[in-house]
Amino acid sequence: MQNYLIVFLISMVPLIELRGAIPYAVGFGIPLLPAYIIAIIGNMIPVPFIYLFARKILIWGKDKPVIGKFFTFCLEKGEKGGKKLQATAGKGLFVALMLFVGIPLPGTGAWTGTLAASLLDMDFKSSILAVLLGVLLAGIIMGAASAGLFGAIGAVIG
Repeated sequence: MQNYLIVFLISMVPLIELRGAIPYAVGFGIPLLPAYIIAIIGNMIPVPFIYLFARKILIWGKDKPVIGKFFTFCLEKGEKGGKKLQATAGKGLFVALMLFVGIPLPGTGAWTGTLAASLLDMDFKSSILAVLLGVLLAGIIMGAASAGLFGAIGAVIG
């Protein structure tokens, strides 16, 4: 049960998210389907809060001592991601956001994608749905990659 909780918590951590939680789960022998479901739930819980509050909090804190540099970094990362999405997407912003979140590359994911959607003033429902579909896609990719990686390691060691 403890490893399931760890998968859940890892999936909520910015920048690590489900991309780290699923390989952890597979590495510790947690069956892939429960790990996938738990990681998706954990990854999605912060999303509405990020959309509704992160932009306001980051703007408020960007000029504060101690937290200012980090908040500015987060704002710039979200703005950069948003501009990149908007430039490549045109009218296909929903699909671009889904793919931005869903293709597991460094700096992409639910946290960054949701912040970008908020900074681009995408509507709440479309943003959440695009991020959810992206998280589902990322989970499938990471599950397949993790199962293959650990299966190959097991074949070499075994």
